[in-house]
Amino acid sequence: MRWIGGGDDGGRASRDEEEQMVVAKSREQGGKREGGRTPSRADRREQLLAVAAELFATQGYAGTTTRDIAEAAGILAGSIYHHFPSKEALLDEILRTFLTRLYDRFAGVERQGGDPREALSNLIKISFSCIHDTPHAVAVYQNESDNLAGEKGFAYVADYSLRIEQIWLRVMTAGQTSGLVRPDLDVKLAYLFIRDAVWSSVRWYRAKGPLQPDNVADQYLKLLYGGLG
Repeated sequence: MRWIGGGDDGGRASRDEEEQMVVAKSREQGGKREGGRTPSRADRREQLLAVAAELFATQGYAGTTTRDIAEAAGILAGSIYHHFPSKEALLDEILRTFLTRLYDRFAGVERQGGDPREALSNLIKISFSCIHDTPHAVAVYQNESDNLAGEKGFAYVADYSLRIEQIWLRVMTAGQTSGLVRPDLDVKLAYLFIRDAVWSSVRWYRAKGPLQPDNVADQYLKLLYGGLG
């Protein structure tokens, strides 16, 4: 697939020339200093990841160029390469960071053991908190994971997806044994219903809106366990 990687900005200026141009442009625009200090390399890197995640989520990975990311971040296009070797590297870090953290949190719930209802509730609460904290990473994962199937360097995406699914299935199977989940339900199908209902909320949930993730999770859990009646 040609859109992976890309090289969409042509040649790169030398490092010294780029730095001089960045400094000049920063002085002209007057807005590149934060709290009276020049952003550190780590600060700039995090900024680029945040900007890239938002653009990948709203425009699509294929529809976003490194020039788009640079303009949104207020730097010159070539300066991105001081922090990331390619657009693909940005996508890789966004997805890898999101999936490893999500898996670790889910795995922690399973390791605690205990009541299946509490475990399932915690998995759902974690999911809504991720939608609140990292909505763009969630959207990028949802939108791009199928496109990345079979792509070199992105095999971990499908691997983490499967490992996460297995955690949920084990928790729900334990719930079926305990009586939390009805015995006539297909656990895998029930999981898919829950998964899609929870994660699709990234399309309408707004972190700065009146709803907080705990409120949304509580409402969803009431509906899940008690129904509409």
